[in-house]
Amino acid sequence: MSVSSEEFRDVLRHFPAGVTIVTIKSGDEIHGLTVSAFASISPEPPLIMIAIDHRHSAFELLEAEDAVFAVNILHEDQMELSNRFAWLKDEDRFDAGDWREAVTGAPVLADALAWLDCTIHGSYVAGTHTIYVGKVQACGIPRPNQPPLVYWNRGYRCLLLREERQKAARKKLSDGQGGVADG
Repeated sequence: MSVSSEEFRDVLRHFPAGVTIVTIKSGDEIHGLTVSAFASISPEPPLIMIAIDHRHSAFELLEAEDAVFAVNILHEDQMELSNRFAWLKDEDRFDAGDWREAVTGAPVLADALAWLDCTIHGSYVAGTHTIYVGKVQACGIPRPNQPPLVYWNRGYRCLLLREERQKAARKKLSDGQGGVADG
């Protein structure tokens, strides 16, 4: 039994994912791209993973011996920055945002929701992508307790916490608009 690439993608669009900008430094070169293929691997030692398509220029940079990378977890108000790193030419990408140099030298976004600065712990070829396991050398949470940017069903989404839904429903009821108050 075989699953087509189209079927596979159609199923996975139903899985919500956080949105990140992965920044890479190799020698004097820096690069960044929007990535949702990111996950935590281990707290001891602190390890994370990203998956990068072999056709992307980031792949070549990450294969260099001196490559380091950072994962910048985006806040819900950073949709435009995500699009910038997904669609604009390389030289234009870092013109927006407040970028700082992390411990490894990789760029981190000063107002990201959170960031992780990594050295490459290992890499594993997986079909059209390579999985890079990063050992976290430094991390930060510039915007604690703020909502993340989420990608689901081919679009950006914002989280609405249960308490916020309940509050909105109560307001609707008090305004005489009906609805269910316990979401």
